[in-house]
Amino acid sequence: MPPENYLITTVLLLLILLHLRPPATVTASFTAADTPKFREAPAFRNGKNCSTTIHIAMTLDYSSPYLRGSIAGVLSVLQHATCPENTFFHFLAVHRHFNNLNKTITSTFPYLNFKLYNFNPTLVRHLISSSVRRALDQPLNYARIYLADLLPTTVNRIIYLDSDLIVVDDIAKLWNIDLNGRVLGAPEYCHANFTHYFTNKFWFHPTFSNTFKNRTPCYFNTGVMVIDLQKWRNNGYTRKLEHWMRVQKSRYRIYELGSLPPFLLVFAGNVKQVEHKWNQHGLGGDNLEGQCRDLHPGPVSLLHWSGKGKPWLRLDSKKPCPLDSLWAPYDLFRHESLFSDI
Repeated sequence: MPPENYLITTVLLLLILLHLRPPATVTASFTAADTPKFREAPAFRNGKNCSTTIHIAMTLDYSSPYLRGSIAGVLSVLQHATCPENTFFHFLAVHRHFNNLNKTITSTFPYLNFKLYNFNPTLVRHLISSSVRRALDQPLNYARIYLADLLPTTVNRIIYLDSDLIVVDDIAKLWNIDLNGRVLGAPEYCHANFTHYFTNKFWFHPTFSNTFKNRTPCYFNTGVMVIDLQKWRNNGYTRKLEHWMRVQKSRYRIYELGSLPPFLLVFAGNVKQVEHKWNQHGLGGDNLEGQCRDLHPGPVSLLHWSGKGKPWLRLDSKKPCPLDSLWAPYDLFRHESLFSDI
C-alpha cells in the first residue's frame, strides 16, 4: 500500500475511535473539587480508665495553608492520647467555610468528636492594628480571646492550641495540671527581656507604666494555654483584653506583636507556671526571617513552630530545617500526583 494510503487509513481509524469514546462526564469518577485534600487518619481507641472528657480549642482556616498545620496538630493529639475517644475538639472558624471544613474533618477523622463554632471576624476586625507580620493580623488569630463567649457554659476548662504545633505526649497530662486558682496556665519564660514586647510610648506613659505594679511579669506564649473558662467569664477577661486593643488602636502605639501583648498586659505575673516541655516554641524562627532553630534543653511534650517559618512551607520548598522532619510524619496533606488517569 502506498505511504499516503497508510496516512489516510490511520486518520480514519483515529476519527472512528474518537467518535466511539464515551463522553468525559461518564468516565470521570472524581473532579479536583471532589478529591479530599487530606488522607484519612487511622482510628484511635481508648486505653484504660477513660472517664474524663478533655476539651481542646483550635482555629481552622480553610482559606490558608494553616489548615494543614491544624490537621497535623489534631492527629498528633489523638496518636499520643491514652483516651483519644474522650477528647473533644472545639473548632473556631468563619461560617462561610463550615461546609468545606465539615467535609474535610469527617473525611480525615471519621471518628473525631468535634463541633464547629462560628467566629464572626467583625467582632474584632475594628480592634486589630497592623503588626510585624501579616499572619498576625488575621481576625482568627484573635479568636482565642472569645473562647469563653463562644463555647457552651457547660465547658469550664479548655486547652487552647495553635495551628503550627504537634503534641508528642499524652494531652491528659496537660489537662490535669492544677491551676491553683489562676485563670490561665502556660509555660513562662522569665529570662526573656519583657520590656521588648512594648514600645517606649507604653513604658514612658505615666499610667500605662504602672500596669504591672505589684506583679512580676514574665513572657508566655499564647499558642498553648490551659484556661479556666468559668473564672474567665466571671471576671470579664474578654472585655479587659479588648480594652488594651482599643488603646493600641487609638493614638497610642504600645506594641507590635498582634494578639500576644494584650494577653501579657492582662495576665503576665498571674499565670500558673506550666513545665517548659509543653511548649518548645520558636521552631519557626523569628517573625521576620524564620530561620532554623534548635530545641531548648530538656524534655519535649510539644513542638511549636511559632515564628515566620512553617514546616509545611519549608518542606514543600525542599528547604526544610532539621526539626521539620519531626513534623512531617503527622502531615496528612494529599499531594497532587504527577500522573493522571484521565
